[in-house]
Amino acid sequence: MQRTIFAFLMLLFSTQGFASTSDLVNQFIENPQQVGKTSRMTYLFWDVYDASLYAPQGAYSQDQPFVLVLHYLRALDGKEIAKRSLEEMQKQGFSDSSRGERWLTKMAQIFPDVSKDTVLLGVRTADGYTQFYQDDKLIGEVKDSEFTTRFFNIWLGEKTSEPTIRAELLGLKRK
Repeated sequence: MQRTIFAFLMLLFSTQGFASTSDLVNQFIENPQQVGKTSRMTYLFWDVYDASLYAPQGAYSQDQPFVLVLHYLRALDGKEIAKRSLEEMQKQGFSDSSRGERWLTKMAQIFPDVSKDTVLLGVRTADGYTQFYQDDKLIGEVKDSEFTTRFFNIWLGEKTSEPTIRAELLGLKRK
């Protein structure tokens, strides 16, 4: 509970502002509520980002609109984020190298370099596509439903490399 309150306050007072995030979530989701709890991604001993998932009435479905919010806690290169995203998709079984290269190119064009307090949103649209936002500004879109599934499965799929983050985001009990 304290972690959720802390994440909420961080979003509220971040340079991107909670109002923009909240307004954007409301734009895509009717009656949006956080699904599970905010989860922190830590690599070795570095805190990388806090992740939160929003869906209608707090009920996640991979086939319905939802918003994944990443609040970065450190600086990262956008091209490295793109590269790591494709690697995570491949760890889950994606093996189409030519399609992967197209996705990597697209993600590298979209993902900005981030710094502490940068907030990025990934939106699963009603059409099954992915839109990316920084603040309230659309920074890119991928109109490929397979990309949408594979990209969000980095956090939400059963084969994720971070099952604790998945469990927290989805509000699942850990086994």
